[in-house]
Amino acid sequence: MPQIWAGVDIGKTHHHCVVLDAEGKRLLSRRVLNDEPELLALLADVLAIDEGAAWAVDVADGMAALLISVLLNSQQLLYIPGLAVNRASAGYRGMGKTDAKDATVIADQARMRRDLTVLRPDDEDAIELRVLTNRRADLNADRTRRINRLRGQLTSILPALERTLDLGNVGPLILLSGYQTPAALRRTGAKRLETWPHNRKVRGAETLAEAALEAAERQHTAVPGEKITAQVIHTLAKEVMGLNEQIAEIDKLIAARFRDHELAEVISSMPGIGPLLGAEFLAPTAGDMSRYGTADRLAGVAPVPRDSGNISGNLHRPRRYHRGLQRVFCTSALISIRNCDASRRFYERKRAEGKRHTQTVLALTRRRVNVLWALIHDGRCYQRELPVTAAA
Repeated sequence: MPQIWAGVDIGKTHHHCVVLDAEGKRLLSRRVLNDEPELLALLADVLAIDEGAAWAVDVADGMAALLISVLLNSQQLLYIPGLAVNRASAGYRGMGKTDAKDATVIADQARMRRDLTVLRPDDEDAIELRVLTNRRADLNADRTRRINRLRGQLTSILPALERTLDLGNVGPLILLSGYQTPAALRRTGAKRLETWPHNRKVRGAETLAEAALEAAERQHTAVPGEKITAQVIHTLAKEVMGLNEQIAEIDKLIAARFRDHELAEVISSMPGIGPLLGAEFLAPTAGDMSRYGTADRLAGVAPVPRDSGNISGNLHRPRRYHRGLQRVFCTSALISIRNCDASRRFYERKRAEGKRHTQTVLALTRRRVNVLWALIHDGRCYQRELPVTAAA
């Protein structure tokens, strides 16, 4: 049982640490630089007060990574979400908000509560997957932004072509890297317009060229600023293609790291979960289900009660859950409806019962969460058809 509790309010350049004893009396309050010598000095000073210390933080990654690495070598470390700290602060004296107050709230909550998450060191594979999947999400967001800007610029000079092209495919991007304005498309002609993407190994080059030429024939008016807009379109198309290449490369790295994990075979045996979704599942969980307690706490798809007085049986979706994990399970459920007979039968049965599409997908998602939880717990792979035991 800890004798003192050290709460740390995490910041980018500095942290603030407050230490409380069993009576809630403040023993230490210090602002420390987010640097290893300063953190080691803080650790030594806290242990000098009492070696039976429990630490608590409100951020579990990113700017708290160095502090967490220092503490996990020898200390008990608890995690209390920032939202919980914010809500709890309303019950403490004073209307102001300071780092010292937040650190005090963190330490006091750790002193009183026994349901806080205990942080444990993650294995190297899970950390690498977390870094890679976060990087892929950033690249994908950059790609989406540039495609939206490309659509806006193309609409300003040739709206008919923007309606025709699917800029999520590489063919239209290659076309726009060479030709952007209606006059340039008409001047090039069908044959040369087809040759441009064909030489760059684009499938359906003839259909693409015909659609672009047809859109150019519908507009003979040159809008103001067409020339500079065409240059911006060319640049944006090149940037999107470059991002596509980066995403393809990082997908290969993610797949390789995922296959090296000890649970890769179990996770990928579930219909609808491939290397990417499997990596996004392992990144926050590291395959350790004990940190969640039950399957219902894993992805936020199990309803929780909201009863009061004479009102009972009032269920609603939880507010505290991992959004990334919910996305993994919902996406894999949608994929499994197309690829797995059992999931498809479950979906069709629920729909026949009068459930809406969203309700049915959530019900399927919850069932798949329970199945994957059991598979990881038992260390066995999913079987599409259970073996039939012959009668004696």
